[in-house]
Amino acid sequence: MSLSIKPLVATLLLVGATQAIAASSVDLAVKGLITPSSCTPTLSNGGAVDYGKLSAKDLNADSKTPLPQQTLQLTVTCDAATLMALEGKDNRAGSDYANDSMEYGLGLINGNEKLGGMKLGLRNPVADGVAARVIGSDNSGNTWYVDYMFTDDNILSVADASTVAPMPVQLFNADLQITPFIAPTNQLTLTNEAAIDGSVTLTVKYL
Repeated sequence: MSLSIKPLVATLLLVGATQAIAASSVDLAVKGLITPSSCTPTLSNGGAVDYGKLSAKDLNADSKTPLPQQTLQLTVTCDAATLMALEGKDNRAGSDYANDSMEYGLGLINGNEKLGGMKLGLRNPVADGVAARVIGSDNSGNTWYVDYMFTDDNILSVADASTVAPMPVQLFNADLQITPFIAPTNQLTLTNEAAIDGSVTLTVKYL
């Protein structure tokens, strides 16, 4: 008789334990901060870089063809000294030839051919008139490291020369360096004109 009772007791105890930890409600927490100041980013030349027309015959067949590096002036103007960072979002996501997290796409041609890619970096940063340095974070600002390149999963901020932590800034200036390349032409169909169509949105993130 005892052999048949023990399994039954174990089952009853398990059911009782399940009922004891079951909850009939759950909490939702909505958090955040509203900052009294705002920051506005701008780029020289309206944020446009135009390489004009390139001949397919001048491009490398078996390797990437680097295009001349271009520089635009980035300015972030805030109402008051503000802790902020910049995020670069690839508006042509999935079109980067190398599938590299440090590169942004130049668009697709012929439906599915990846035309190339480009790297973006901030150089010569100046914070409120004083030379500074660029720092990056790949965990939404929990930790920081010295870096100047935008990636598809990081943010960039500004620090002074002695720390690796964001500093409040009212006026931030830097050179935005754009370094693009065209994919090997033996992987592209270039019988018609193909548009270089890179597009990135830089967004201010408040820290």
